[in-house]
Amino acid sequence: MSDRPLLSLGLFVFSMDSLPFAELQRRTDWRHAKSERHGARPASQYLGPGEDKVSLSGTLVPEIAGSYSSLNRLREMAGSGDAWPLVDGAGTVLGAFRIVAVDERQSAHVAGGFARKIEFGIDLERVD
Repeated sequence: MSDRPLLSLGLFVFSMDSLPFAELQRRTDWRHAKSERHGARPASQYLGPGEDKVSLSGTLVPEIAGSYSSLNRLREMAGSGDAWPLVDGAGTVLGAFRIVAVDERQSAHVAGGFARKIEFGIDLERVD
């Protein structure tokens, strides 16, 4: 298995050995203020960048790919409230992002309570 990075958030590297994601979704908004005008369309003025959010989702199957400890590490990072540089696998810096939510759904439990399958979602929000 190759440990080539898919994405990194600070020193946490998303890879096949840590936490491989299946989908990355990014939404970037720009702000425009509008003023109503009589008999015409509203006037608008560009105010600058708005929110920039990234969502990651996937399935962790520790017997095949990923590690149980990865989601715990991300929860620790979220608990600090800090923002980290988000860098894609090609080395492009996407900005400084903080973790705002981690979702987890476990299934296929075995003796000892270990889940053989963990579906996850991670929401990131850009900060300046």
